[in-house]
Amino acid sequence: MDTAQVQHLHFLVAEAEPVQRRALIEALGHVGATRVTDVPDGPTALRTLQAGFTPKVDVAVIDLALGGMDGLELLRAIAALQSGVRLIVVGNQPASVLFSVETLAQAHGVDLLGTVAKPVTSAKLKVLLDNYQPPAPARPRAPTPSFNFAEVGVGLQKRQFEPYFQPKIELATGQVKGLEVFARWRHPEHGVLGPGAFIDALEQNGRVDFLDWTMIESSVERCRRFQDQGIPVPISLNLDPATLAHPNFIRQVSSCMQRHGVLPDYLTFEMTESSILDFDADFIERLVRLRMMGFGLAIDDYGTGRSNLQLLARIPFSELKIDRSFVDGASKKRPLGTVLKSCLGLAHSLDRMSVAVGVETRQDWDFLQALGCTYAQGYHIANPMAADAFPGWLEDWQQFF
Repeated sequence: MDTAQVQHLHFLVAEAEPVQRRALIEALGHVGATRVTDVPDGPTALRTLQAGFTPKVDVAVIDLALGGMDGLELLRAIAALQSGVRLIVVGNQPASVLFSVETLAQAHGVDLLGTVAKPVTSAKLKVLLDNYQPPAPARPRAPTPSFNFAEVGVGLQKRQFEPYFQPKIELATGQVKGLEVFARWRHPEHGVLGPGAFIDALEQNGRVDFLDWTMIESSVERCRRFQDQGIPVPISLNLDPATLAHPNFIRQVSSCMQRHGVLPDYLTFEMTESSILDFDADFIERLVRLRMMGFGLAIDDYGTGRSNLQLLARIPFSELKIDRSFVDGASKKRPLGTVLKSCLGLAHSLDRMSVAVGVETRQDWDFLQALGCTYAQGYHIANPMAADAFPGWLEDWQQFF
């Protein structure tokens, strides 16, 4: 962020000690700040951040040792405001405590630019202000229609559901190494609808398998058509554990692959981390059998469940998909980066491929590449797209790389 951009921001400095408060104001001035409001305690800082105070505060620099309301209490109160203010937390605390403060801010959903150990310098502030992104303008969203189980069933019977595909890229080479399937409902009145419109009705009636089998059949058929076009790309799709647990699952999926002439190593089944931890030996046997047949298995949303590392090591998964909450912004947020490195280390130690989900920026791409992550997917690469759009997108991507 250059000086001209900093000049347009309104800063709040909340520091109890007058000398250090002046030092913070001077340090901000050295990086270009011209509009700075300073307060000596937490309650006054909170009033300044509440709606109605003008000009609105863009960045608040708060000390952990405030009077009346310490920095941690103020952090919680700011989260409740949902004001969109960016925070920099300073304190005379060891690095381990400041790291925990960053983790706490993440848990509160506060947009923290970072923490700084005292003494604070303009150089330290400049590094954190470089992470500043202006708030995105609010976009009005049309309410998502919802449908009952019977209506969803009619859509499935009329073959209105289809797979959309999001590319999975090998970070080391930039090559497309797979496509993840996303279910979409091409509704005759409401257009293309995502899972928010139909998944609840299926889950409440215990029939997610209806959707699973529709996606398996149509996705494998599309995989065959891609191969016929000279695009031999594997696909992966989410699978409800109850669908996999059905006694006829292995036979039915084998028949589907044979019917379309697609080898098992072109299909990976994804299951969430939490969904696999409560199943018995028969379920684990079915997973092993799928791997022996050549199918891929991926743990999806890794990091959001109550991991049993011993069980994860014993299940023959081929991929570990790291949840987007640990990926988006990891290059700029230390707690996210630390968790991400841990997840990648686990995948490497278990000899599994790692997939980072939710790559939104070039910075995240570069950060993951430097950490040795195997694959990446997210809006920085491409949105989920209709099957007919993929060949054209692929041609453009290959020219880029």
